[in-house]
Amino acid sequence: MLIEFSVKNYLSFKDKVTFSMEKGIGNELHNNFFSFNENIELLNTAAIYGANASGKTNLIKALAFSILFVRNSSMKPLGEKIGNAIPFLFDEESKNQKSDFEFIFIANKIKYKYFFSVDSSRVYDESLDAYYTQKPTNIFKRTNTNNYIFNSDKGILEEISKKNTDNKLFLATATTWNYDKTRDAFLWFCNSINTYSNLLQLNRISPQLYSDDEELRKFAIKILRNTDILINNISVDYEEKELFTSFPDSLNNQINRGGIKVPRYKIELEHEVIDEQNEKHYYSLDLSSESSGTQVLFAFIPFLRSAFKEQQILIVDELEKSIHPIIVEKIVELFNNENINVAKSQLIFTTHAVNLLNLDLLRRDQIWFTEKNSKNGSSDLYCLDSFSVNKKENIQKGYINGRYGAIPFVKDVDLWLDKD
Repeated sequence: MLIEFSVKNYLSFKDKVTFSMEKGIGNELHNNFFSFNENIELLNTAAIYGANASGKTNLIKALAFSILFVRNSSMKPLGEKIGNAIPFLFDEESKNQKSDFEFIFIANKIKYKYFFSVDSSRVYDESLDAYYTQKPTNIFKRTNTNNYIFNSDKGILEEISKKNTDNKLFLATATTWNYDKTRDAFLWFCNSINTYSNLLQLNRISPQLYSDDEELRKFAIKILRNTDILINNISVDYEEKELFTSFPDSLNNQINRGGIKVPRYKIELEHEVIDEQNEKHYYSLDLSSESSGTQVLFAFIPFLRSAFKEQQILIVDELEKSIHPIIVEKIVELFNNENINVAKSQLIFTTHAVNLLNLDLLRRDQIWFTEKNSKNGSSDLYCLDSFSVNKKENIQKGYINGRYGAIPFVKDVDLWLDKD
């Protein structure tokens, strides 16, 4: 479960901003949050709004960079650059400073706080705290790249620190060397949180998932039919296609590629059609012939089902891309339904879908905004809960009218092509 994420000096975020999934004041929409223990109540969903180039996607990129860096850190060769560690570049001081990232989360029923700072060359600072009680226990602290502080297991951790390098995170290195107190925190980054910049790309993965799982196909048919896409059946055929079969055998042998086979999935969706005589007919279309909206939803469904079975955090940029806003609203309702989202998974997404700005659907603490400073180009992040908003207020109208900021201030079209 994600509690908080903070970032500083990364892409358009010059100053530190904090995104929180912790429930604010008020018990309205009680299905939209859940209790971890007496002290922690977390939200199921959160929507992030903002004008184009205001920082929405950069927040997702900050999450993606930090998550992937944790996952892949131990595989970095000595001296390799830390890709995509990009500071705020519109400032002479910031562009030469490190970027900061901090996660507060729950893994295997333990609360953790993990922080690290990096630039394109090295890790500078890093720390991990575990909350076995109300007070934090520091597992390790790293400063100035190679200075470590260990409050317990010093002998073990000092030996592991000798195996770490400037461009690797100690969290990953310690786990790789079987240190048990970092394991759950590291695996949370590997298994429990994922970012998606383009849901249609998931169609590279989803065919195999559908091929192996009859229950998934039934779940998908139910979702598609309930979103007014009249799919009656899903068929998945698998074959292995041999490469270079048109080349002569002698040439295949020379280039040592003969006999290479690649998997190929053929997916067809069967549509139910009722004619003028009220008789049913069934027609199959290849998935590639379906609308982009159907393809996106089809690709995303396996990940929805997985989240409802096992606790996960799904972070999606522009969830409504190719999907109708009403369907996006229903996806949000699925996550906010305690009878469906029994795993207590979380959905975080950026969007322009103003129909979701409805206090009967989302709480004030579930709605976030990004806004770019028109003078220095830096992004800010803030919650609707920071405004004095009545529970019955029309926040959709307020947003469009600019009450909460985070909208573009566009000149009248008559001025667009005026000469300077």
